[in-house]
Amino acid sequence: VQLVESGGGLVHPGGSLRLSCVASGFTFSSYSMSWVRQVPGKGPEWVSSITTDGGFTQYADFVKGRFTISRDNAKNTVYLQMNSLKPEDTALYYCARAFGNSAPPSPGQGTRVTVSS
Repeated sequence: VQLVESGGGLVHPGGSLRLSCVASGFTFSSYSMSWVRQVPGKGPEWVSSITTDGGFTQYADFVKGRFTISRDNAKNTVYLQMNSLKPEDTALYYCARAFGNSAPPSPGQGTRVTVSS
């Protein structure tokens, strides 16, 4: 199982980023997927999840209305569109298999998002 995230970076408050997670080593279309974030020194924080066909999504209250999760099963990729970013969104973002998953990241996994003026 391999999950490779990309798309992070430095953005000003109010800005946008689109994260991608490319999956391999398993049948991607058979798994719900989640995005999770972690701030150094704190535990993982579940952000959003999407079902296998993309028909149902769920968001943590602190990103509702600002972030959108989506997936492309033909590309084995799950996305997180992040709008109206806030400094408190600064974290390491990573994807995980299963709905509601908030497990810690694997070593080296994730893409870093920094929201700062």
